[in-house]
Amino acid sequence: MSASPPLDSLGRRRSPAAVPGYLTGRRPRSKGRRYPPDPPRTEEIIAVMRCCGDGHHGDRARGLIAVLWRAGLRIQEALDLGELDLDARRGSVLVRSGKGGRRREVGMDNWGFEQLEPWLQARERMPVGPLFCVINGPSCGRAWNASAVRAALHRRAVRAGVRRRFAPHQLGHAYALELLREGVPLNVIQRQLGHRNLGVTSIYLQGIDPEEIIQTVHARRPPMIPASMELALPRTR
Repeated sequence: MSASPPLDSLGRRRSPAAVPGYLTGRRPRSKGRRYPPDPPRTEEIIAVMRCCGDGHHGDRARGLIAVLWRAGLRIQEALDLGELDLDARRGSVLVRSGKGGRRREVGMDNWGFEQLEPWLQARERMPVGPLFCVINGPSCGRAWNASAVRAALHRRAVRAGVRRRFAPHQLGHAYALELLREGVPLNVIQRQLGHRNLGVTSIYLQGIDPEEIIQTVHARRPPMIPASMELALPRTR
């Protein structure tokens, strides 16, 4: 006799993929794949934020993008945030358990906090729990799953017409490149991203457009020498 299919709280059949242990023993499809360092551009990120829609779901998506992009957090670091981990007055975000279990405090600009504010107001009317939580159903207030986040961002990127890969990790690469272009010291970028060494940070900076490299080097000033030095090269005997 075969077992009856699992049902949800409303008596509807649940997808097998929603059953705990469904993926046990299966090799992840993305395991071993390497994606090129091709972070989204500023205009593409803004386009995705504009396509997030209205209501709580749109506010939550925009707020999460703001935290990933303007504070440089990893996806799980963002999903582990609590409401008390944010301090808009100081412009700080407290990461209680980053990669390797390390605790750190990072900064976020005022614009990022402005994009997050509508979700913060909506979050106050929901059960206590993680900052970025499930909105509807009996699990309202519980943690938002990372795979659901990636799917939600992918849908909105498609809707916005963004053709390059748009994933939480890519937003961290975009953030690091923007800080570098703004002249932020490399060790500050390293601390902000929570990297153990500068070698890891340099990987994040590989997404610089070759055209940008060419233009930067091509625009260098000619070599400067003291006026007292003679311009003529010494003659060889």
